[in-house]
Amino acid sequence: MSRSARNDLHQPPVTADDLDRAVCLAVTALREAPPAAWEGKAGSLEWDCWETVEHLSDDLFAYAAQLGPRTPPLDREVPFVWKSRRPGGPANTIYANRAAGPAGLLQVLEASGALLVAMVRTSSPRTRAHHVFGVSDPEGFAAMGIVETLVHTHDLAQGLGLGWSPPADLCARVLARLFPDAPTSTAPWPTLLWATGRAELEGRPRLTAWRWDGRPRA
Repeated sequence: MSRSARNDLHQPPVTADDLDRAVCLAVTALREAPPAAWEGKAGSLEWDCWETVEHLSDDLFAYAAQLGPRTPPLDREVPFVWKSRRPGGPANTIYANRAAGPAGLLQVLEASGALLVAMVRTSSPRTRAHHVFGVSDPEGFAAMGIVETLVHTHDLAQGLGLGWSPPADLCARVLARLFPDAPTSTAPWPTLLWATGRAELEGRPRLTAWRWDGRPRA
Protein backbone atom coordinates (compact mmCIF):
# COMPACT_ATOMS: atom_id res chain seq x y z
CA MET A 1 0.00 0.00 0.00
CA SER A 2 1.30 3.43 -0.88
CA ARG A 3 1.76 6.27 1.58
CA SER A 4 -1.11 8.16 -0.03
CA ALA A 5 -3.43 5.15 0.32
CA ARG A 6 -2.50 4.79 3.97
CA ASN A 7 -3.27 8.46 4.55
CA ASP A 8 -6.81 7.89 3.26
CA LEU A 9 -7.50 6.45 6.70
CA HIS A 10 -7.46 10.06 7.93
CA GLN A 11 -5.38 9.28 10.99
CA PRO A 12 -4.69 12.45 13.00
CA PRO A 13 -1.05 13.53 13.30
CA VAL A 14 1.19 12.12 16.00
CA THR A 15 1.65 14.68 18.78
CA ALA A 16 3.80 15.37 21.82
CA ASP A 17 0.77 14.43 23.93
CA ASP A 18 0.73 11.01 22.26
CA LEU A 19 4.37 10.51 23.17
CA ASP A 20 3.79 11.67 26.74
CA ARG A 21 0.91 9.20 27.01
CA ALA A 22 3.03 6.33 25.71
CA VAL A 23 5.87 6.98 28.16
CA CYS A 24 3.46 7.41 31.08
CA LEU A 25 1.72 4.12 30.28
CA ALA A 26 5.04 2.32 29.96
CA VAL A 27 6.43 3.65 33.24
CA THR A 28 3.20 2.80 35.05
CA ALA A 29 3.28 -0.76 33.72
CA LEU A 30 6.97 -1.27 34.50
CA ARG A 31 6.54 -0.12 38.10
CA GLU A 32 4.70 -3.41 38.72
CA ALA A 33 7.80 -5.50 37.98
CA PRO A 34 9.26 -7.55 40.82
CA PRO A 35 12.66 -6.16 41.83
CA ALA A 36 14.43 -9.48 41.24
CA ALA A 37 13.24 -9.73 37.62
CA TRP A 38 15.33 -6.89 36.18
CA GLU A 39 18.38 -9.07 35.55
CA GLY A 40 16.46 -11.41 33.21
CA LYS A 41 16.47 -11.14 29.40
CA ALA A 42 13.96 -8.76 27.79
CA GLY A 43 11.90 -10.96 25.49
CA SER A 44 13.82 -11.93 22.36
CA LEU A 45 16.55 -9.32 22.94
CA GLU A 46 20.08 -10.15 24.03
CA TRP A 47 19.95 -7.45 26.70
CA ASP A 48 18.64 -7.81 30.20
CA CYS A 49 15.63 -5.79 31.31
CA TRP A 50 17.69 -3.11 33.04
CA GLU A 51 19.83 -2.60 29.92
CA THR A 52 16.73 -2.46 27.75
CA VAL A 53 15.26 0.42 29.77
CA GLU A 54 18.60 2.22 29.51
CA HIS A 55 18.54 1.65 25.73
CA LEU A 56 14.97 2.98 25.47
CA SER A 57 15.90 6.01 27.59
CA ASP A 58 18.88 6.59 25.34
CA ASP A 59 16.70 6.41 22.22
CA LEU A 60 14.35 9.06 23.59
CA PHE A 61 17.24 11.27 24.67
CA ALA A 62 18.98 10.89 21.29
CA TYR A 63 15.84 11.88 19.37
CA ALA A 64 15.47 14.96 21.57
CA ALA A 65 19.13 15.79 21.02
CA GLN A 66 18.77 15.61 17.24
CA LEU A 67 16.08 18.30 17.37
CA GLY A 68 18.07 20.47 19.79
CA PRO A 69 20.57 22.48 17.71
CA ARG A 70 19.33 25.66 16.02
CA THR A 71 20.44 24.06 12.77
CA PRO A 72 20.19 20.29 13.30
CA PRO A 73 22.64 18.16 11.31
CA LEU A 74 21.04 16.39 8.36
CA ASP A 75 23.84 13.92 7.62
CA ARG A 76 24.92 12.66 11.04
CA GLU A 77 23.94 12.37 14.68
CA VAL A 78 24.77 15.08 17.20
CA PRO A 79 28.18 13.79 18.33
CA PHE A 80 27.60 12.58 21.87
CA VAL A 81 29.76 9.64 22.89
CA TRP A 82 27.94 6.29 22.90
CA LYS A 83 29.64 3.41 24.73
CA SER A 84 28.75 -0.16 25.68
CA ARG A 85 29.43 -1.18 29.24
CA ARG A 86 29.95 -4.82 28.26
CA PRO A 87 30.51 -6.75 25.03
CA GLY A 88 27.13 -7.16 23.37
CA GLY A 89 25.46 -4.56 25.55
CA PRO A 90 23.68 -1.49 24.16
CA ALA A 91 25.86 1.47 23.19
CA ASN A 92 24.36 4.38 25.13
CA THR A 93 25.02 7.89 26.30
CA ILE A 94 22.37 7.46 28.99
CA TYR A 95 22.89 5.03 31.87
CA ALA A 96 21.07 4.79 35.18
CA ASN A 97 22.81 4.60 38.53
CA ARG A 98 22.19 1.03 39.66
CA ALA A 99 22.37 2.11 43.28
CA ALA A 100 19.07 3.95 42.71
CA GLY A 101 17.32 0.66 41.96
CA PRO A 102 14.39 0.09 39.59
CA ALA A 103 12.61 3.23 40.80
CA GLY A 104 15.60 5.33 39.76
CA LEU A 105 15.86 3.49 36.45
CA LEU A 106 12.26 4.38 35.64
CA GLN A 107 12.90 8.01 36.60
CA VAL A 108 15.65 8.05 33.98
CA LEU A 109 13.17 6.70 31.42
CA GLU A 110 10.53 9.24 32.40
CA ALA A 111 13.00 12.12 32.27
CA SER A 112 14.35 11.08 28.87
CA GLY A 113 10.83 10.85 27.53
CA ALA A 114 10.03 14.28 28.90
CA LEU A 115 13.00 15.76 27.03
CA LEU A 116 11.69 14.45 23.73
CA VAL A 117 8.13 15.56 24.55
CA ALA A 118 9.42 19.07 25.22
CA MET A 119 11.47 19.20 22.02
CA VAL A 120 8.55 18.00 19.89
CA ARG A 121 6.28 20.61 21.48
CA THR A 122 8.67 23.50 21.01
CA SER A 123 10.31 22.71 17.66
CA SER A 124 8.98 24.27 14.49
CA PRO A 125 7.14 21.74 12.30
CA ARG A 126 9.57 22.84 9.57
CA THR A 127 12.56 21.52 11.57
CA ARG A 128 14.42 18.67 9.90
CA ALA A 129 17.01 16.44 11.57
CA HIS A 130 19.03 13.31 10.84
CA HIS A 131 17.95 9.76 11.55
CA VAL A 132 19.71 6.68 10.24
CA PHE A 133 16.51 5.73 8.35
CA GLY A 134 16.28 9.19 6.77
CA VAL A 135 15.78 12.84 7.64
CA SER A 136 12.63 13.44 9.68
CA ASP A 137 10.60 16.16 11.40
CA PRO A 138 9.33 16.64 14.98
CA GLU A 139 6.19 14.59 14.34
CA GLY A 140 8.33 11.82 12.91
CA PHE A 141 10.60 11.80 15.94
CA ALA A 142 7.56 11.72 18.23
CA ALA A 143 6.25 8.71 16.31
CA MET A 144 9.66 7.01 16.48
CA GLY A 145 9.78 7.61 20.23
CA ILE A 146 6.33 6.06 20.63
CA VAL A 147 7.26 2.99 18.60
CA GLU A 148 10.45 2.53 20.61
CA THR A 149 8.48 2.89 23.84
CA LEU A 150 5.64 0.55 22.91
CA VAL A 151 7.70 -2.27 21.43
CA HIS A 152 10.50 -2.20 24.00
CA THR A 153 7.91 -2.22 26.77
CA HIS A 154 6.57 -5.34 25.04
CA ASP A 155 10.07 -6.86 25.22
CA LEU A 156 10.31 -5.85 28.87
CA ALA A 157 6.87 -7.18 29.75
CA GLN A 158 7.89 -10.59 28.40
CA GLY A 159 11.02 -10.60 30.53
CA LEU A 160 9.39 -9.18 33.64
CA GLY A 161 6.22 -11.27 33.53
CA LEU A 162 3.88 -8.31 33.01
CA GLY A 163 0.84 -7.74 30.82
CA TRP A 164 1.16 -5.04 28.15
CA SER A 165 -1.35 -4.03 25.50
CA PRO A 166 -1.12 -0.36 24.49
CA PRO A 167 -4.09 1.62 23.15
CA ALA A 168 -5.17 0.79 19.60
CA ASP A 169 -5.51 4.45 18.59
CA LEU A 170 -1.91 5.17 19.56
CA CYS A 171 -0.67 2.17 17.59
CA ALA A 172 -2.81 3.13 14.58
CA ARG A 173 -1.38 6.65 14.43
CA VAL A 174 2.24 5.55 14.49
CA LEU A 175 1.56 2.81 11.93
CA ALA A 176 0.03 5.40 9.60
CA ARG A 177 2.97 7.77 10.15
CA LEU A 178 5.90 5.36 9.98
CA PHE A 179 4.73 2.12 8.34
CA PRO A 180 2.60 3.19 5.36
CA ASP A 181 2.78 -0.27 3.77
CA ALA A 182 1.61 -2.18 6.86
CA PRO A 183 -1.71 -4.04 6.65
CA THR A 184 -4.78 -2.01 7.63
CA SER A 185 -7.24 -4.88 8.02
CA THR A 186 -5.63 -6.23 11.20
CA ALA A 187 -5.68 -4.92 14.77
CA PRO A 188 -3.16 -2.09 15.26
CA TRP A 189 -1.13 -3.53 18.15
CA PRO A 190 -0.43 -6.96 16.59
CA THR A 191 0.28 -5.16 13.33
CA LEU A 192 2.87 -2.93 15.02
CA LEU A 193 4.52 -5.98 16.58
CA TRP A 194 4.64 -7.59 13.13
CA ALA A 195 5.99 -4.41 11.50
CA THR A 196 8.83 -4.29 14.03
CA GLY A 197 9.84 -7.93 13.61
CA ARG A 198 8.37 -9.26 16.85
CA ALA A 199 5.48 -11.47 15.76
CA GLU A 200 3.72 -13.20 12.93
CA LEU A 201 0.49 -11.65 11.66
CA GLU A 202 -2.40 -13.70 10.29
CA GLY A 203 -0.48 -15.72 7.76
CA ARG A 204 2.34 -13.23 7.38
CA PRO A 205 5.68 -14.59 8.64
CA ARG A 206 7.67 -12.75 11.25
CA LEU A 207 9.93 -10.19 9.60
CA THR A 208 13.67 -10.75 9.79
CA ALA A 209 14.45 -7.19 8.64
CA TRP A 210 12.36 -4.04 8.93
CA ARG A 211 12.57 -0.28 8.99
CA TRP A 212 10.20 2.64 9.26
CA ASP A 213 9.67 5.57 6.92
CA GLY A 214 10.10 8.74 8.94
CA ARG A 215 10.19 11.15 6.00
CA PRO A 216 8.14 14.32 6.52
CA ARG A 217 4.73 14.21 4.94
CA ALA A 218 4.97 17.70 3.46
